[in-house]
Amino acid sequence: MSPFDRLHPALQHHIVNSLGWATLRPTQLAAIGPVLDGRHALLLAPTAGGKTEAAAFPVLSRMLSERWDGLSVLYVCPLRALLNNLEPRLRHYAELVGRTVGLWHGDVAAGERRRMLRHPPDILLTTPESLEAMLISRRVDHRVLFAGLRALVVDELHAFAGDDRGWHLLTVAERLGRIAGRPIQRIGLSATVGNPDALLAWLTRGDGGTVVGQPAPPAGGDVMLDHVGSLENAATVLSRVHRGEKRLVFCDSRGKVERLGALLRTMGVRTFVSHSSLGIDERRRSEETFATGEDCVIVATSTLELGIDVGDLDRVIQIDAPSTVSSFLQRMGRTGRRTGSSRNCLFLATSESSFLQAAGIVRLWGDGWVEPVVPPPDPVHLFAQQVMALILQERGLETGGWRDWVGRVFQDLDTRRADAAIAHMLDTGILAEDGGILGMGPRGESEIGRRNFMDLMAAFTTPLLLSVRYGNSEIGQIDPTSLQQGEGVATTLLLAGRNWRVIDLDWTRRFVAVEPSGEIGRSRWSGGARSLGSALCRAMEQVLVSGIVPARLSKRGEACLAGLVEGYGFVDGTSLPIVSDGRGRLRWWTFGGGRANAMLVSALAAAGVASRGHDDLTVQTDECDGLVIKAALASIDPLHSAINAPSDLVRELKFSQCLPPDMAMAVLSARLADQSGLAEVIARPVRLVRDVTS
Repeated sequence: MSPFDRLHPALQHHIVNSLGWATLRPTQLAAIGPVLDGRHALLLAPTAGGKTEAAAFPVLSRMLSERWDGLSVLYVCPLRALLNNLEPRLRHYAELVGRTVGLWHGDVAAGERRRMLRHPPDILLTTPESLEAMLISRRVDHRVLFAGLRALVVDELHAFAGDDRGWHLLTVAERLGRIAGRPIQRIGLSATVGNPDALLAWLTRGDGGTVVGQPAPPAGGDVMLDHVGSLENAATVLSRVHRGEKRLVFCDSRGKVERLGALLRTMGVRTFVSHSSLGIDERRRSEETFATGEDCVIVATSTLELGIDVGDLDRVIQIDAPSTVSSFLQRMGRTGRRTGSSRNCLFLATSESSFLQAAGIVRLWGDGWVEPVVPPPDPVHLFAQQVMALILQERGLETGGWRDWVGRVFQDLDTRRADAAIAHMLDTGILAEDGGILGMGPRGESEIGRRNFMDLMAAFTTPLLLSVRYGNSEIGQIDPTSLQQGEGVATTLLLAGRNWRVIDLDWTRRFVAVEPSGEIGRSRWSGGARSLGSALCRAMEQVLVSGIVPARLSKRGEACLAGLVEGYGFVDGTSLPIVSDGRGRLRWWTFGGGRANAMLVSALAAAGVASRGHDDLTVQTDECDGLVIKAALASIDPLHSAINAPSDLVRELKFSQCLPPDMAMAVLSARLADQSGLAEVIARPVRLVRDVTS
């Protein structure tokens, strides 16, 4: 019997006759057996590789064959926009076999949510934050709603697992399984990752399962690197090349998206923009118009990196470079979907450093390497969140009752630290205790309980943003610093690729009223650049040593690469070159990555060598003797080194107020560390290079 023959006959009929599919893709066929057998699974495929159907078809088949009744499947995504995009497709598949699909997130009207509570769908598309809201809400009888739950499908699993939303998702899954009274089948969908077995074990908490799909990144693709020198030059290139094609342009900041979009429009290019700070209607309008258009450009942040459908693309263009090979693969994978077309990506680097970073990304891709997904270590602050969430869910919680609900998620948290966290919350009034039952304390009610505990539902910190409105339409949101444009000067904002003059400001309601303007505006958003990993920095070093990039180079790109190789002639790929600027300063070219270099700075300080700063590739110190340098490096033990993180950075750790200060700092330090990267740096022989300007 073939895998397809194992599907329910009604589903087989509709796949062939209603959808008109002659066959299923390899990943879709390979997923049928494990999913029908009820096993946990991780389904891997590149962008547009059919992962959604690989999960949906066998799950629907189980639903029919085993007569699942009521809400039985949760389909979780990291983005509301992705849920909105998937809902019509999944609804169509379900309706073919007489089943229903619902959509539940913060943008769904309250009336529609009440209707779903009265008549639950068979499949619910949602986010971890919305599930948390349902579990702690007094208006939702979660024991009735989730009683029939059988399966959890997690789309873009790698996007969850790489940050604290993944830990939050796991805790919600554990709680739902206990409410349903049965193990819930877990099915993760992911782009190619470097450690699929470990990612599956993390998702299932060691309960086993099957990895299905492509374990290595897809080979092939037309990749070209160009050095254009500025964003203005990038806009000029975009206005002249690939005319007549549909182009998706990625930038790694919202401000750069807006600036490039405005530049392209002044050059007569039909341009749309998309990023997370646009209003939902504005973003949806841009994406839908672009999807149906031709000879146009959409400029976007990583919001369009995931599987949101914007139609057939001719070309992907990257301004500068993403910080990971995984992002590059996701972005390039948006192309090459049409028969006869191929995957492609054009890099337009606005600086020599971004050109080198792009070259490093391409070199790793050429080697068939992609980053492992590593969940953030030591999520003890999320343990505190879950204690509070369970108190609200259960209307009180026994002091050790959390173990029955989420003990498997926090299996590495020892009793001493768990007790210390709860004791701190009791001492500070975040929690209160009465007869061995924990409840919310006065400080918890005032700080976390505002707006009906909305702050408790998310594992991440949301920055303060102001809503920008033109009439009754929300254009998007801006950082308050966007309004600081000089006293007596009318503020003009750049948002959604258009200029707006501020005509009213209401800080209490976080509201900015605007009207169209002919002046050139600007907008800002907070958020620093992501530090680069040690593997990428090592690849950048190898590019400088070899002068080889496995991609096509423009003439400007060839000149830039040649200049970099010549300028970094002191780099040999094996030693640790320490370069003097001739003015009393040293620059240590570690190529270790931002986190390893931060650890090196802390370790050097402990050894008596003060630093002057660090970045992804270097550490800067005052001039010192070679023997002092070697002695300092010899004293470093990577396994017992830590980062002296600034105390104000703890505020970036959500729920840090629920932990003793030393515990919160320990969590933060563990997350900023790269012990293996530091070990690679200090293992290299030191080579002093004198009188070279770096």
